[in-house]
Amino acid sequence: MSSILPKNNADTHDGIMRLLFKDNILEAQYILPKITVTPGTQKKIEYKLFLGPKSMKVLKKTGHSLEKAIDFGMFDILAKPCLWIMNFLHDNFIQNYGIAIIILTMFTKILLWPLGTKSYKSMGEMKKIQPLMAEIKEKHKNDKKKMNAEVMALYKTYKVNPVGGCLPMIVQIPVFFALYRMLYEAIELRHAPFFLWINDLSAPDRLFSFDFSIPFMQPPYGIPVLTIIMGASMLLQQKMSPPMGDATQAKMMMFMPIIFTVIFINFSSGLVLYWLVNNVLSMAQQHYITKKNA
Repeated sequence: MSSILPKNNADTHDGIMRLLFKDNILEAQYILPKITVTPGTQKKIEYKLFLGPKSMKVLKKTGHSLEKAIDFGMFDILAKPCLWIMNFLHDNFIQNYGIAIIILTMFTKILLWPLGTKSYKSMGEMKKIQPLMAEIKEKHKNDKKKMNAEVMALYKTYKVNPVGGCLPMIVQIPVFFALYRMLYEAIELRHAPFFLWINDLSAPDRLFSFDFSIPFMQPPYGIPVLTIIMGASMLLQQKMSPPMGDATQAKMMMFMPIIFTVIFINFSSGLVLYWLVNNVLSMAQQHYITKKNA
């Protein structure tokens, strides 16, 4: 991040910033508005130049409210506290941002535990009546109106809300995306090692190095082990969930783990780690709730 800071507030002017990139050289220009200097006088304007990381801690120390340059958009109100917690864990307890991400993910999962419990309970109830729903659909497959009426009656009899599993999950989505956005932009993860082959949480995970290209993968080329494990966790989580009523939607959902794996192969390993840990914790919660209410 680069900033031009006036030494005195009186020297603050509405200028124009330009960024030029040519021949691998980044050039920043600041164009002041016209200033009139009368004969025999002089005008001196002093500036300080900041060139450094877009880090909340560094920018706050610099002053001039530069920390406001860190903007997570619509998720700002959630993402900034998550960034503070991650940095607090790293600076005071564990000198490993990977473990800090795991603890932060566990912390958010605990906060959202009641919503997840409600969702998984509803999903478990839906799973119990799946055989009865299959019978109704087979019996009235040629009469959609009758089939829908019977299905609604079944929901009423067993006191099942068909969208009961979705609503709590929808409430959690902003938190997931706030964490995603924060980890995507956090400069703290740059060159931050985790363990074994993951020596940069801001870069995609690659085990080994290949000289040949791999479809959908950006260089460097290698085996995205963490991403593959994440995709496998999504597949396992899908197997634990009750089957969808619509056959077409069910087939589409089968491909979601593959699609997410392909998308995530170029994402930072810190992001993949967050998604993997969140999946594992969600599966553990789902297994616990399902077993408890069996």
